Amino acid sequence: MNNTPFSLKQFGSILMFGAMLVLAGCGGSGGGSSGTSTGTMSLRITDAAVDSAEHVYVQFHGIELQSADGKRTTLNYCEDPMDATKTIVSADACTTSLKSKQIDLLALNGGLADFLLDSFTLPSGHYSWARLMVDTAGTLDSYIVVGGNDFELTIPSGAQTGLKVNRGFDVPAGGHADFTIDFDLRKSVMLANNGYMLRPTLRMVDNTMVGAIAGTVDPSLIPSGCTPAVYVFSGAGATPDDIDTDNTNPDPVTTASVNPIDGKYTAAFLEAGDYTVAYTCDAAADDPAVDNTADNTVTFSNTATVTVTANSTTPHNFP
Repeated sequence: MNNTPFSLKQFGSILMFGAMLVLAGCGGSGGGSSGTSTGTMSLRITDAAVDSAEHVYVQFHGIELQSADGKRTTLNYCEDPMDATKTIVSADACTTSLKSKQIDLLALNGGLADFLLDSFTLPSGHYSWARLMVDTAGTLDSYIVVGGNDFELTIPSGAQTGLKVNRGFDVPAGGHADFTIDFDLRKSVMLANNGYMLRPTLRMVDNTMVGAIAGTVDPSLIPSGCTPAVYVFSGAGATPDDIDTDNTNPDPVTTASVNPIDGKYTAAFLEAGDYTVAYTCDAAADDPAVDNTADNTVTFSNTATVTVTANSTTPHNFP
């Protein structure tokens, strides 16, 4: 057995080696996107429908992401070099031509969603916000169809600043982040100056932490001429209110259209917790620019409290 004691030089070498191991273990774990590690992110878009239109098209040409350290990542929609009819996402300038992604938001309700990003690789870390870059300068890029007629959508500052979602999120190193942006059209579409304006109300949720409420409305609650909808408000025992500029009672978190034929509805992408649900037959009369509660234009009934659990659907019927 060798009992020769360590020299100071040998002890210093061991300390240096240990420090190198610690530093190697810490690599890529800092906030923001400045680390060298990566993760993947999926970003979908969904919609709470509006009753006054047949289609609502919004055209996107890219997404901007701001990391916590101030670094900005721009993702462009480009023409797929293998198929000119398709769109790909690139973190660099397009090697082919730009090819915007046009989505009919009105088709995305009742739990349906479309991908803006599909498992796209990004630097891992914390991000402060996301911005959806929209097209508004052309003809029939972002527009609404009402009564079979096309109307351009005016989006205030949309062409200059995009649609910003002020919600922080994390892309885990070696992991996957999965989010959905709820583009609530019932809150967002307004009639102004003989045209239509889109002032988006965007809600971003973590898909691993959301559930849904679904059920049916009794046919007796859907008479002729009714535009049925279910409004979902945050918290138990909330007072139902229309969507308006009056902040006395909070606006709904989301709304769900009711199929007038079978009475089915689904309110999806709700974070776990308690909600107040209420039914109305006056959804088409709900103008977000006007407080309709004062003259009872929008009335509610069958109010109840429902608890949502992540990754499950809570049933609730309106009898």
